[in-house]
Amino acid sequence: MATIGYPSMDHLLADLLDALVQLDAVAMERIVALRSPLATKLLTSATGLGSATAALVFVGLCYLAGWDEEYRHALVALALSGAVVGTLMLTIQRPYPPQPVCLTEGSETVASSFPSGHAAAVTVYAMTARRSDVLPAGVVAALASAVAFSRVYLGTHYLTDTVVGVAIGIAAFLLAERLLARVDVVTLERRIREAAERDGNP
Repeated sequence: MATIGYPSMDHLLADLLDALVQLDAVAMERIVALRSPLATKLLTSATGLGSATAALVFVGLCYLAGWDEEYRHALVALALSGAVVGTLMLTIQRPYPPQPVCLTEGSETVASSFPSGHAAAVTVYAMTARRSDVLPAGVVAALASAVAFSRVYLGTHYLTDTVVGVAIGIAAFLLAERLLARVDVVTLERRIREAAERDGNP
């Protein structure tokens, strides 16, 4: 009796990676063809909004403005996304695209393109603004989209690097929400127990 052969998981994974590499190559080629001096200048200026320095400024502004919820969520989410991005960069070590328009300061110290930390950070900004009553969600989302696109346009990251960076930013923010909600519940329960103990033992 003849048996039907199925491709192994390793074979399927290799095929998927090959398809993604081809997608990255095609996307990079088409985006390079769309470059113009004005767009390059604008996106070079905008891309820095996803840097670690910009993330500290964002968190600091939320803190100084007294936006406690935005400050807490952004701080935890950025810390989580930074840990994931750093771990993946060190583990996968994908080279940067050849001949980028610009590399942000410090990029030469980490020769790894996957995933995009800038895309992850600006996604956290956008998610924070989306949940906020004070931050302009539309403006922040537009800036975040421009920064994420700039990473591919400027040749600093491949398309898949940026897409995964966005996914990490979303996941980090949602996890931060759950963690902070859990901390709030634990704190409330502790305070209730302490109040009960005081009432029972005057």
